[in-house]
Amino acid sequence: MPQYKVKVKWGKESYQVDVNTDEPPELFKGQIFTLTGVLPERQKVMIKGITLKDDEWGNFKLKDNVTVLLMGSKEEDVPKEPVEKTVFVEDMNESELATVLDLPAGLNNLGNTCYMNATVQCLKTVPELREALQTYQEVVTVPGGLMPAQSITAALKDLYTMMDKGRTVPPIVLLQVLHMAFPRFSEKNDQGLFAQQDANEFWTELVRMLQQKLPLKSIETSSSQQNFKSLIDQYFGGAFDVELKCDEAPDEPVTKSKEQFLQLSCFMSMEVRYMHSGLKSKMQEQITKKSLSLDRDAVYTKTSKISRLPAYLTIQFVRFFYKEKGAINAKVLRDVKFPIEYDAYELCTPELQEKLTPVRSKFKELEDALVENPAAKEKKSKGDGKTSEETRYAPYWFEDDVGSNNSGYYTLQAVLTHKGRSSSSGHYVGWIRIAGNKWVKCDDDTVTPVTEEEILKLSGGGDWHCAYVLLYGPRLLEIQDVTEKMQTD
Repeated sequence: MPQYKVKVKWGKESYQVDVNTDEPPELFKGQIFTLTGVLPERQKVMIKGITLKDDEWGNFKLKDNVTVLLMGSKEEDVPKEPVEKTVFVEDMNESELATVLDLPAGLNNLGNTCYMNATVQCLKTVPELREALQTYQEVVTVPGGLMPAQSITAALKDLYTMMDKGRTVPPIVLLQVLHMAFPRFSEKNDQGLFAQQDANEFWTELVRMLQQKLPLKSIETSSSQQNFKSLIDQYFGGAFDVELKCDEAPDEPVTKSKEQFLQLSCFMSMEVRYMHSGLKSKMQEQITKKSLSLDRDAVYTKTSKISRLPAYLTIQFVRFFYKEKGAINAKVLRDVKFPIEYDAYELCTPELQEKLTPVRSKFKELEDALVENPAAKEKKSKGDGKTSEETRYAPYWFEDDVGSNNSGYYTLQAVLTHKGRSSSSGHYVGWIRIAGNKWVKCDDDTVTPVTEEEILKLSGGGDWHCAYVLLYGPRLLEIQDVTEKMQTD
């Protein structure tokens, strides 16, 4: 793997850059962009009169400590025409349309990196995660002294900061530290391009890195007693109460334990048509293990109930299985419906169900009030009245457990889909809720508005995009002030 330390000279400024010539030159230009702010398409990178191309190194020969000349200006430094021309919506390109409609920034595909782009877009919908990254102080470490969790967390922070400026961004640095931390993600295909990767594997690794670096979030009004180690455990982590009963030895004592999870699995058996039944089927399963009383392997029934619901519930649709013929991760195309509003109450322990009841009752009271007042219901459905900034919501967590869900009610906020027949091929896309029932499709650098009906069509059943990972957030209970309550009454 040829790697060089070079000096990039740009006007009076100079920067030390680590370059890997096994990677395409556009990644090098992306590094230059993060240092100088000069967009790749504005860069002219030269060495001894030879200009670097976007797709191949050619005669652009590098060695340690060589000086590379950069010519080009930042976008804000380019003189603008004094009179702004009128551009009609129908004449706008995707990027201009996204700006006008206030859509989120897209991410350039750097060669089969849609799995990364879709995951980054979905996780960006979690406000607590964005806030934690904004205050994160460490920086990306250099090759040789790489600290994976620190570098990946810092790279994601920087990427979100650039995306917040509203322009399409090449996620160069995140990709590079990912490749250094997890070499399997840098594998190449027969054409010499980066191979497609499994999006859920990347999601899992990214969350695991964040789990090591993002500290707990404390809230002054809370009396939290939970012993979490990170914000990820706090907001994404749930817990099961597990019982193991030996089917072949009824007198053997039932074994009880606790298990933690950051993700629930929805299995796609022939009988499963809805997400809830797929989740529920996993809650009771038969396993084989050594029985101490029988002194041999025996069949046990494993029963799991959720004893802690996290604020953000991640659900993986288990769509891929290894197929020996062809040695690929084949895909289950089955149509499994998922809801926009999800109620996890039935999956919980009786003790947790009891704790959820008070807030659930308040949701019921609010819904009944809207039913009795059709005008208020219509006003709410149209989004009239108060702005989102003026709307007040009750805490969605238990007072002694910040980051939990105190009602069992969830609202879908992101869907990661796959189109194709294998996890190592095809295409991944992120679909995210931006406000109310407004959704957008984040297909790499193309971001377009979509309807809620289009989201529900992502349930599978054919070669169209199939839901692979779903992210649910807490359903928020709006606080009605005295005036509103009087009007309702």
